[in-house]
Amino acid sequence: MASIHDVAKLAGVSISTVSYALSGKRSIAEATRIRVNEAVETLGYRAHAGARMLAGDRTNIFALTAPLHSETYAPAHMAFVLSVVRAAREHDYDVLLLTQDEGAGGLRRVVTSSLVDGVIVLDVSDEDERIDLLRTLDIPATLVGVPRDTEGLVCVDMNFEAAADLSLEHLAAAGHRSVGLIGHPHAIYDRGSNFPRRFRDAFLAAGADRGMDVAFEMADRDGPSVRAALDGLTDALPGMTGLVMHSDESVQTTALGILRDRGISVPGDMSVLSACSSFSTEHFEPPLDTIPLVPDDTCFPAVALALRQVGGKVPPHVELVPPRYIERGSIAAPVA
Repeated sequence: MASIHDVAKLAGVSISTVSYALSGKRSIAEATRIRVNEAVETLGYRAHAGARMLAGDRTNIFALTAPLHSETYAPAHMAFVLSVVRAAREHDYDVLLLTQDEGAGGLRRVVTSSLVDGVIVLDVSDEDERIDLLRTLDIPATLVGVPRDTEGLVCVDMNFEAAADLSLEHLAAAGHRSVGLIGHPHAIYDRGSNFPRRFRDAFLAAGADRGMDVAFEMADRDGPSVRAALDGLTDALPGMTGLVMHSDESVQTTALGILRDRGISVPGDMSVLSACSSFSTEHFEPPLDTIPLVPDDTCFPAVALALRQVGGKVPPHVELVPPRYIERGSIAAPVA
């Protein structure tokens, strides 16, 4: 592996000149800068992170705080983690993953130790201790999620409110007036995770605005819980002809199985939609219409926003990615 000494030797300059050329801390002749850059390219030199930290320069590392909870749905969680990593690598950045064990203490440690250039925050809660900490730290940060209080923050996320309305829009257009919603496990709502609450609240509000009968039930990842959720919706909505599932893949698979066991066909007897799903619904029986939740749609902009903050000031704001609808034939007019 090439060292800064090798670069200096090939470029015919001193080590300090190489450092100045790469950091931009002092003005040097353009011809000298070009020679240094050519030597860097030829040798494939990359400055050691520790040396950059000591010099007060960039480390080319982002901290990714992505807590793991007992109710975390690992496939979706890791899809977002990997998306952040891929986005960072496109800009020659590495990612330091902070899990729940480190908590806010780990975040404070890596930031105050100048280990990272910025922070990406996943799995945002309505009231999140990491956010209060970030407000006190002078470091670029982007949230993939929208907490209750967004003052001073840069956030990007899917527009879950628009997705909820889009769900009901398609069902209403097909003639449905009574629609139930199966959500995530109880513990996710209890700890204040922002996106399930936003979708639920928007769904209930949009249904009321459209003059539809709507109801909501949570479901844990087991058959009895999903069965109880379906029974609760049926009790609340005796005339229910539409079902929206904003839940994990296992819950949706179980719900479809229960409907089949009860002799309820999709979409003949019940129209079903999978909302904000990070997984494909093509393999379901039957395949479901879906509003996809694509990690790259939010994680790539989040990394780009963090990079912009590293390079300069970015005004606090919230960016919401509009939802899109994929038809797969699971919605039809209700049986008269």
